[in-house]
Amino acid sequence: MANQQIPVLRTLSVDIKDRIVKVMLNRPERLNALSVEVLEEIIDVAAWLSSRVDVRVAILSGSGRAFCAGFDLEDFTRGDSGNSSEGHFARRSADTGRRAAEAWTNIPQISIAAIHGHCVGGGVVLVGACDLRLAADDATFIIPEVDLGIPLAWGGIPRLVREIGPALTKELVLTCRPFGAVEARDIGFINRVVPVADLLVQSEGLARQLAAKPLYALRTTKEQVNAVLEEMVGTRRNAADADSLVFAMHDPESREVSAIYLAKRRKP
Repeated sequence: MANQQIPVLRTLSVDIKDRIVKVMLNRPERLNALSVEVLEEIIDVAAWLSSRVDVRVAILSGSGRAFCAGFDLEDFTRGDSGNSSEGHFARRSADTGRRAAEAWTNIPQISIAAIHGHCVGGGVVLVGACDLRLAADDATFIIPEVDLGIPLAWGGIPRLVREIGPALTKELVLTCRPFGAVEARDIGFINRVVPVADLLVQSEGLARQLAAKPLYALRTTKEQVNAVLEEMVGTRRNAADADSLVFAMHDPESREVSAIYLAKRRKP
């Protein structure tokens, strides 16, 4: 499997050069919303990266005006019919985000998130799956799931708890309030805040700095830190997140809240 070819992709772009791979969410017309297709392609790219011993660093970014608008609401509503024959498909779709976050966490490369514009919901979880995080000074983070009538899933709760602590996790998830790049850095979620015009330059500079270091030391350090994180607050127990999402899609109060939220989003 060594150095197998890049998988065929429709929603991501991949560029590899000098021990660094740049992976870009590439649905700018949808603000890089995370459809099931996007998430499955993230899983495919992660599997491909596991075979690339020549790649030491992976930069994850978003094209267009935003890093990521969160889970694609069209996919969310598509699974909302209540038809029991669709139950297996709905649960598998709901679990795709968790599998994508786990796959990206476990790539052997050091991963760097380069965030600009809006980073919403599942996008926040995806950023949390990266090892290092740089945010442009225009970045805004928001976790709107509770206002959408669903719990934060995909292993997002344990990732946030171990990065920013339980009290802040409860506040940000329950209130759904936006927070900026400086606050994200001050609470320990982001490593650096940089001018938006310098985001890719500084991300690539950090990537080159890391890519020049010994492969064994890079990968061993990542493995050691991730092992400690799993002992602190594990994410691998969160397969049941999908069940909570499917339940919320059929809970009457949750459905009512979701309908109100979606109607507001669709207003011109």
